[in-house]
Amino acid sequence: MAKILAVTACPVGIAHTYMAAENLQKAGQALGIDIKVETQGSIGVENALTEQDIAEADGIIIAADKEVPKDRFAGKKIIITGVQDGVHKPEELIKKVLSGDAQVYKPEMASANKSQSSGKKENPIYKHLMSGVSYMVPFIVVGGLLIALALTLGGEKTPGGIVIPEDSIWKQIESLGGTAFMFMVPILAGFIAVSIADRPGLVPGMIGGYIAANGSFYGSEAGAGFIGGIIAGFLAGYVALAIKKIKVPKAVQPVMPIIFIPILASVIVGLLFIYVIGAPVAAVFEGLTTWLAGMQGGSSILLAIILGGMIAVDMGGPFNKVAFLFGSAMIAEGNYEIMGPIAVAICIPPIGLGLATFINKRKFRPTEQEAGKASFTMGLFGITEGAIPFAAQDPLRVIPSIVVGSMVGSVIAMISNIGDRVAHGGPIVAVLGAVDNVVMFFVAVIVGVLVTAFMVIALKKNVEGEPAVAVADGSGVVAKKPVSEQKVEKTEAPKNNNVEINKLTDITSEYLIDTELTGTTRDDVIDEMIAKFDASGVLTSKDEFKKAILNREEQSSTGLGMNIAIPHGKSSAVKHPAVAFGIKHDGVDWKSLDGTDAKLIFMIAVPEQSAGDAHLKILQMLSRKLMDEDFRNQLLQAKTKDEAYKLLEDIQ
Repeated sequence: MAKILAVTACPVGIAHTYMAAENLQKAGQALGIDIKVETQGSIGVENALTEQDIAEADGIIIAADKEVPKDRFAGKKIIITGVQDGVHKPEELIKKVLSGDAQVYKPEMASANKSQSSGKKENPIYKHLMSGVSYMVPFIVVGGLLIALALTLGGEKTPGGIVIPEDSIWKQIESLGGTAFMFMVPILAGFIAVSIADRPGLVPGMIGGYIAANGSFYGSEAGAGFIGGIIAGFLAGYVALAIKKIKVPKAVQPVMPIIFIPILASVIVGLLFIYVIGAPVAAVFEGLTTWLAGMQGGSSILLAIILGGMIAVDMGGPFNKVAFLFGSAMIAEGNYEIMGPIAVAICIPPIGLGLATFINKRKFRPTEQEAGKASFTMGLFGITEGAIPFAAQDPLRVIPSIVVGSMVGSVIAMISNIGDRVAHGGPIVAVLGAVDNVVMFFVAVIVGVLVTAFMVIALKKNVEGEPAVAVADGSGVVAKKPVSEQKVEKTEAPKNNNVEINKLTDITSEYLIDTELTGTTRDDVIDEMIAKFDASGVLTSKDEFKKAILNREEQSSTGLGMNIAIPHGKSSAVKHPAVAFGIKHDGVDWKSLDGTDAKLIFMIAVPEQSAGDAHLKILQMLSRKLMDEDFRNQLLQAKTKDEAYKLLEDIQ
């Protein structure tokens, strides 16, 4: 029996990934083919292909709309296509790979076969830079905290500061931290280059980054720092990419990525940095360091204001990262009083908002009060992102509050000469002994937190106790009556968002089913189904959830074809995971890829802070079950909510 392997993946990694897998498996069974499908979805790789599977395979099908590593398939017949072909043409793909039409995969085919992204264009410079930063941050955080731990537990106070004895084990731990910290610039440069040119860019990028950090190559004591590392990373990436495009004899192509490209790119980048780039960049970096070290009075306060605002305004985004990188680079140059204000500013937004939810609960919904606990805890460990749920829901009031609070804390830290020897922030670094002037560090944090908390409380309005509905009181006058006094359709909420969901009916009910949808357009149907959620107490805001649904539709239609649509949204307006189901017998245009109107519509609502991947599991099960044509026909014939609910019980 022939054996075929397949890999399915889509950019979102939810429905199409599993629909393609299901259809390929069914087509294989119908053709009498032994087939195994690896899915690369949002919850990671499942049913992974082993080396033995690949060795025994007669051919490979990759049905994916995102990049899938292919080197493991070298020497095998392979078809590379989009995930839609996996959904709609599974038999055709299997027959093609068995007929001999498929090419034998060679590494040099990789660049020619990259999937084209259909999403929104993004700034490639920012993408490459953030790729490098994401790999660099764990090195500097781990290294810095190891140094702080060694100083706290093994350091001895001397007139010259805290010193760790040479014969102490803590000296070795300090050395481990220093080693991790030393990788900051090479890792940054290396993975910027990888983002641009793939793996051939890694070696020249890291070599260029090392030269940038080590000024001895071009006669500088300080080196070119992280600015030089960024330049080296982009230079290495684009040089490697240019070499990849050079046409070479076929005999040479297999060794280009592992020998010629890394060697040539490393030589070019290294020599350019040593003889042309390094010294001027180092001079600029040294001048910047000297200027910062000499800042006093008003100029240092202005710097603190700028850094505090950048840290808070996008809570872990590009402005935050630029300020953080700046402080980290100053640590490497021995200037700790730049990272001090940054370390203070980092923790103020999440702690301040958490404190606000404790002080005045009337200003915050129950979901925000729960988020406040997590936000407060995240702030203690220097995770600014804890403030994001609040800013997303009420940016006009929350963002000014956290920016002002962080600026105030940062200025107090700068005036107090607070230094931070670790590239991290929050009370955790002070507890570990990495901060100079610990008392004033906590004073700066507390004042900034109080400013944020009381400012956001002053700006926010009280949350209304309950939504109201219009009712007639018998006198012809329309009065307002709380929903809690009305007979509304409720669906049970899971006790927490970590609930294990084993079947679809764990997060739906008959109240969330409508077998006779009346809307004539996609948006009409969306409004109908959102109203079901709202009446059942699933939402805190219909408008906010609708924005999430429509934003998802803008990325790509959730009309999956075969008369199916699965609109889904993740929003802080959702109290707990839930699924609504509706039938539109005459169909509605959902811009499905196969051109069919949507008749079976499942809407999935997930909280913004929902933990775990249970909802993705439901999407998997739903996508797989809906590939069964008999099941789809049974759903379409359901006349009552009870009939539909009993059918949905089979999705598990």
